Amino acid sequence: MSSIWGTSAAAMGTHTDKAAAPERSAGMSARIKRVLHARPILGPIAVLLLAIAVFALVSDRFLAAANLGLVLAQVTVIATLALGQTLVILTAGIDLSVGAIAVFTSILMANASHSLGVNGLVALFGGLVSGTVMGVVNGLLVTRLRLPPFIVTLGTLSIFFSLNAVVSRSETIRGAEMSPVLTWTGTTFPIGDFRVTYGSILMLALFGAFIYALNSTAWGKHVYATGDDIEAARLAGIRTDRVLLSVYLVAGLVYAAGAWILMGRLASASPNVGVEYNLDSITAVVLGGTSLFGGRGLVAGTLVGALIVGVFRNGLQLGGVDVVWQGLAIGVLVLIAVAIDQWIRKVRT
Repeated sequence: MSSIWGTSAAAMGTHTDKAAAPERSAGMSARIKRVLHARPILGPIAVLLLAIAVFALVSDRFLAAANLGLVLAQVTVIATLALGQTLVILTAGIDLSVGAIAVFTSILMANASHSLGVNGLVALFGGLVSGTVMGVVNGLLVTRLRLPPFIVTLGTLSIFFSLNAVVSRSETIRGAEMSPVLTWTGTTFPIGDFRVTYGSILMLALFGAFIYALNSTAWGKHVYATGDDIEAARLAGIRTDRVLLSVYLVAGLVYAAGAWILMGRLASASPNVGVEYNLDSITAVVLGGTSLFGGRGLVAGTLVGALIVGVFRNGLQLGGVDVVWQGLAIGVLVLIAVAIDQWIRKVRT
């Protein structure tokens, strides 16, 4: 009897263990989901650290100071443009005119300096104003005509790139032909063994400013509320149209700052760049944990997302991987990031 009871008890214990295993797994999954929902930047940071560790093993040149400085310089333009894109995506919109505004603004500044002989600081100020105006155009079309942001910015993408070709006559203006003020962002200075550009410092300063603005000001709280549920935000007394217009205005200003950094990076103003900037900026935002459905995400995550793209491209290049496969790897990362975002959004609060 004791043997029978012992066998039965053992069988029941085994059955209980098997039943408990899926419950423990489900419980762990739910806890991970809640943590990522509360702190969306943890996922991107983990991916970035893992990528750095892997590529450090792949190539002994990856962690060299010169190479890390190169990675930072390479991501500076995209990170800046992605900062403006983040603001738009936080409101559940999307901006396809990022690259067009940045490139057209750089052409306007370069032409003002080179062709019109305008003072460099004046040309820079005019460029910042021009980028802001282009952002306002997007915002007015979204808020006044109630057009979808995707359609609006798809249209202005074509308009600004066409105007860019007309103004530039498809000619590149070299840095030596314009005021040094406009290419100052490409100037490097040493920090220990690293060489950092002033453009990278400007980019980090912009991120710091917007981290504060979104986390510690009423405007930032209104941006999140509008993106989370625009109707609820309106009923709560938030002037959602003003919030949306301000977001596109500020994004245009950030794109103009990105144009200034771009000119320093290239040491020229070229009308033939920027085609990939739209997708690259969206990629950085998505990899940084910002939800494409609005209302959730962090500016700091966008910086991490841009670094992920830069680290992957640099690491794969050092590993001898063809450019085509580099793009494939980034595309897979984006799909995984969107899938994770969908999974996190199902968390029970």
